[in-house]
Amino acid sequence: MTHTRDEVLVLLRQYNKEPFHILHALTVEGVMTWYARELGYGQEADFWSMAGLLHDIDFEQWPEEHCRKASELLREAGMDDRLIHAVVSHAYGLCSDVEPEHEMEKVLFAADELTGLIGAAARMRPSKSVQDMEVSSLKKKFKDKKFAAGCSREVIRQGAERLGWELETLMERTILAMRSCEEKVNAEMAALGLA
Repeated sequence: MTHTRDEVLVLLRQYNKEPFHILHALTVEGVMTWYARELGYGQEADFWSMAGLLHDIDFEQWPEEHCRKASELLREAGMDDRLIHAVVSHAYGLCSDVEPEHEMEKVLFAADELTGLIGAAARMRPSKSVQDMEVSSLKKKFKDKKFAAGCSREVIRQGAERLGWELETLMERTILAMRSCEEKVNAEMAALGLA
């Protein structure tokens, strides 16, 4: 059963009310879309973006059951096993024992945590934007353990390793991915009355 993007957004909003969580979901959706095209999976961009949009569907209401509850919610909504596997594998080693296997799952694993760090760094900038962010300033924030302490540096490092990329490459690409969708995400947040 194929779901439209509107249906998926309704599903996400059924379990997520906090603007922060919606913003994160929309950002990861946009980042996954960019990566799908960048890495030669353009024909699967909708699938990559859907995984990004839904990856934290359960986190706001059931943080203690993160990923276990997501699997239930997505199955009830008629999502396919491939999508459920991707969503559950994004938190491998944290609250899931489902390992990311496909390139898309490895990208989601790596980019999820990193978008949080980049987003926090962007909010500290005078522009409040990733458009003028450089990798060098992100690396400084990455090294500062107190900055955005909730973003696991270890997961970000592991994510780069799983993809076979240098950490700097992952950072650079994810900044570009966030630049590509920032305006659209901000516009959608405003349209949803959440900005």
